[in-house]
Order: sequence, then structure tokens, then C-alpha cells
Amino acid sequence: MIDVLVVDDDFRVAEINAKYVGKVPGFRVAARAHSAAQALAAVERGSIDLVLLDHYLPDQTGLELVHRMREQGHGTDVIMITAASDVTTVQQAMRLGALHYLVKPFTFAALRTRLDSYAALRRTVDRVGGRGLTGQEQVDRIFGALRTAPALSAPGLPTGHSEPTTDLICGVLHRADHPLSAHEVAARTGLSRSTAQRYLRHLEQAGRLRLSLKYGDTGRPEHRYAWVAP
Repeated sequence: MIDVLVVDDDFRVAEINAKYVGKVPGFRVAARAHSAAQALAAVERGSIDLVLLDHYLPDQTGLELVHRMREQGHGTDVIMITAASDVTTVQQAMRLGALHYLVKPFTFAALRTRLDSYAALRRTVDRVGGRGLTGQEQVDRIFGALRTAPALSAPGLPTGHSEPTTDLICGVLHRADHPLSAHEVAARTGLSRSTAQRYLRHLEQAGRLRLSLKYGDTGRPEHRYAWVAP
């Protein structure tokens, strides 16, 4: 099993991410942390293989935490999971050795893709290292194991649909505790109602959402959409 430390200052987000991790075979959540200090203490206790790390923490940034970990000799692997999407932060994460960078909001499928590629990397390193193999071919195998497939949240997007917008809508519906109308989705995402409706219709036809009807006193029933767990 790959032991994971989930780090996010938002307790609810940390719980959601932990549940996601628990759904992926071969992974388990060893600990949760809501600050850089808590995260570093968990790493220092040992047995953590991978840190899912938010950048915006109350006492330090995620990248500052990674820098401290490296200074203290902790080679624990890191996947950044954060709303920070500026080029400077992404470049710094790469330079500090983050293996992946996942921008919030994201879907379970997007996280699973990264975790699966990480597991593939560990298997490849173990296999190559166990045989004592060297050379360009073996190096290519190791680096190739980190390549991820395209996001799985909405395969086969129609013309005019974008993957980021699809992931944004999926994230809103996944976090909702009740079915949402196109108007509610538009309000939560900042999209127009017509755009939200177009994406919702596609996702429902693709089997990612469940459609229900809410009947009022007059007029046509309101279409409401709920997330269908992968």
C-alpha cells in the first residue's frame, strides 16, 4: 500500500480528497494535516510515501514546506493540489521536484489518473532497480511512467466544449449535497445559464449526471442535475 498524507487548510476539502484517495486501489490515507507544521510533523514521523499538498496554508505556503522538507533530507514524493495556477508557482513546484500539479477544482477521475501514474512510476523504479539495469532505455521507462493520459472527467467533448469548463461544472456538482438546476450551476461557476445548460445536457447524456424533474405549481418542470459517482 502507498501511504498518503493529505494536506489542506480546509477541513472539508481535506476530507473529500481523503475519500478520493481511499477509492483508488493500492492507496490509503495515513494522515491528514491542515497546516505546514502539522504536515512536516507527519513526514518526520515517517511512513509517508506521498503528500497531496495544498499551496495556500495558514503558516507557510506549500512550496515553502517542500523546500523545508528537502533541506531536512526528506525525499517524500509530492503532488500539488491547489487553486494556485500562476506560472511562477507551477515552475517553482517543478524545480522542487513535485511529480504532478493538479489545479482545483478537479474531478475524482483527474486525481485518480495522477495517482495511477504515480503507482506506475513506483512499480517501474522497483522493477528497473531490482534488475540493476542502466542506460537510456531504462531512464525513458522511469520518466515515461509519469506521463498521464488526458483527463477522464468528460471523454469525447463536443465541438465548442472545453475541458476546464467541464471540470469546473463537475466539481460544483460533486461538492453539492443536493441536485442543482442550470441556474444554480451558472451562479456557482460564473457561467451563463445557457452555457451551463449546454454542458449539463452533454454530461447527463454521457452518463456522468443524473437528471430529475422538480414540478412546481405552474409551468414546465425544472431540470435538476446530480453527480453520478464514478
